Amino acid sequence: MILEEMFFCSSSSSSQQLQPFENPSSNLLLLSGPPSSGKTSLLFQFAFNVALHSDSNNKVIFICNRHRLDSKPPFLSQGIDPSSHVFHRIQMKYVNDDEDIRKYFAAFHLYDTLPAAVLIDDFGDFFDNKICQQRYSNPRGRDMAMVKTLALCHNAITFANQKGSCKVLLSDTHTHQRDSPRGGCIWIIYSQR
Repeated sequence: MILEEMFFCSSSSSSQQLQPFENPSSNLLLLSGPPSSGKTSLLFQFAFNVALHSDSNNKVIFICNRHRLDSKPPFLSQGIDPSSHVFHRIQMKYVNDDEDIRKYFAAFHLYDTLPAAVLIDDFGDFFDNKICQQRYSNPRGRDMAMVKTLALCHNAITFANQKGSCKVLLSDTHTHQRDSPRGGCIWIIYSQR
């Protein structure tokens, strides 16, 4: 996905407005970057843009850790009115760990109205290595939990796309300039399904 798609910008060579996720294989996307690089603000801007430009009145779900969001709230782009009615279409879903994310996606088929998009901020941070190792009795428990969560996410989005259009954008942090995102190999393999 190019940034023009993410922000619904028109390219200079075309007067037609770009729509996000035009490629059907891009139902699940990853936004990766170093700590404090603005990933949360980019996700929130994307949530605003989806809510603003979506044909339906479906909400945009922003999944995050409440404490982290309260301590480092996202920045709004210049020119966006903080009292805009568009923010009423963005629903914050506060979760504490990977189990909360799986519960959300496991119940997806029960919702009366499906969202236009689901955004998960700092996806990898919800998977505590020690807890996941204990839960799965495996030293690679964190990887197993991530794959299980991505599988539920994929199934939920596949279900939602039978009825309309729903996409997922995850953010994750990498700690060194040359690092790939945590779980990057899992993500690459999974997203090619």
